[in-house]
Amino acid sequence: MGTWSRFNIASIVLGFGFLYLPIVLLVIFSFNESKLVTVWAGFSTKWYTQLWHNQALLDAAWVTIRVALISATCATVLGTLAALALVRYTRFRGRMLFSGMVYAPLVMPEVITGLSLLLLFVAIGLDRGFWTITLAHITFTMCFVAVVVQSRLLSFDQSIEEAALDLGATPVRTFFAITLPVIEQVPAVFSGWVLAFTLSLDDLVISSFTTGPGATTLPMKIYSQVRLGVTPEINAICTILIGIVAIGVVVASIVTKQREAQRERDERAAFAQS
Repeated sequence: MGTWSRFNIASIVLGFGFLYLPIVLLVIFSFNESKLVTVWAGFSTKWYTQLWHNQALLDAAWVTIRVALISATCATVLGTLAALALVRYTRFRGRMLFSGMVYAPLVMPEVITGLSLLLLFVAIGLDRGFWTITLAHITFTMCFVAVVVQSRLLSFDQSIEEAALDLGATPVRTFFAITLPVIEQVPAVFSGWVLAFTLSLDDLVISSFTTGPGATTLPMKIYSQVRLGVTPEINAICTILIGIVAIGVVVASIVTKQREAQRERDERAAFAQS
């Protein structure tokens, strides 16, 4: 038993080391004094200072953030409605086709998705740029939101909605007053938005197919510069992205725990009153 325990510990250490050691090294070398990213010459934050004067990287970062915010918000709305349709309306003409179209981006390679969207934009004569990237990211991330929200709706007590309808509430009012707050309390909608935002933030393949003049995202900019050699500024901006994602994960975890605790307190209070 002791041998197995040591083996399990060693496996976990090696696995996490393989995944996270390169990230730790990247963060460390972002504070390197030397311009050579493989030679440590002392601690310095000058590359972060120079990063704020790199207008090309800043413009790419601003495009990426705007695309991620818009696409994540739109994907959350559409994905929630799609999940609601699939769970609440189990029998309608074309349900199987609709379900396949919603979940297709989950299993389809990004190269095929990007190429298909490129051909679509060319066929309808839509100029490629900021909005084509945004539309492509909405198409790509909506399915992930639908999966997250659908998993919550499957365990949702529909008798609450039926009670609201019996009391005279319209279906629209029931959705906004009952359904949406409940799936937000166990934050499926918020989790779907965070997932969509993260996927949009680091997408490279689909963005490369659907981009146009003046719409270079940060992953595309980093990839084009890395091909010529890694610079300390790249390490710095990647460290900032890691920090943003880490903060987002922590905030999402805190919000989830707080809402779960609030839900348990409400359930105990309701049980005590009954």
